[in-house]
Amino acid sequence: MKKLSKILFTDLDDTLLNTRKQITTENRRAIQQALQRGHQIVICTGRPLMGTTALIKELELDQPGSYAVTYNGGVIYDCFKKQIIYQKTIPIPYVKYIFQKSQQYNLFCQTYSDTHLLAPCPSPDLDEYLAKSSMPYKIMPSLPDGLDAEPAKVLVIGPRNKRQLNRYLGDIREWAEDKISLFYSSPVYLEHVPLGISKGSAIHWLCRYLQIPLENTVAAGDQQNDIPMLQTAHVGAAMANATDECKASADFITKKDCDHSGFAEIIERFL
Repeated sequence: MKKLSKILFTDLDDTLLNTRKQITTENRRAIQQALQRGHQIVICTGRPLMGTTALIKELELDQPGSYAVTYNGGVIYDCFKKQIIYQKTIPIPYVKYIFQKSQQYNLFCQTYSDTHLLAPCPSPDLDEYLAKSSMPYKIMPSLPDGLDAEPAKVLVIGPRNKRQLNRYLGDIREWAEDKISLFYSSPVYLEHVPLGISKGSAIHWLCRYLQIPLENTVAAGDQQNDIPMLQTAHVGAAMANATDECKASADFITKKDCDHSGFAEIIERFL
């Protein structure tokens, strides 16, 4: 009897990728075997689209019927047709408020266009981000006033001042309640995305679009922004290196961490 084909939504950093931002041989092999068996692999990341396309091509996830979720669900992309099929953005007045408020707490704030990361000034925070997620960028001293289009997300960074980042979050949370969604994608990256957007909402949208029942879905992640995805999918799998909060939301926890191909373990178990 032919096995039921499934769709696996996977986070990138510290899930599919190891801590050195590399794909292990075992993970690469597991992906190819899953594709050969007729399953689908969908990258589901907080990264911008322009920071994801090279990896899509490297993993051969640009075949007909291949999709990627970027900006934590704000953009859904047809990898074969190279077309955005869904997009939701943040109104520019909200973006201006986020920039102004984060500056009050001496926190670095960046946003994105369709082609570049946009930052108001050089910064060690920007340098560290680019070292982890290489992508084209522009320094725009006029930000946020210089924006000519609504962005899919804004990122506030606090690696040198986590206490300030938490204070900022406490201050902005009430304002954000009916305007944007907020969550951490790492201990020092606070994501600001359109209201109601999450990796979980992306699963719902793409499964409706493809007419795939949720019973056929698996999700893999490690951080707070992955929790809606793990809770939405029929099987939510957390990495051994995931946060405690993420593990508590999962149906399955890998024995191996991201540096030892724990992602391949998920494919072997559920696909």
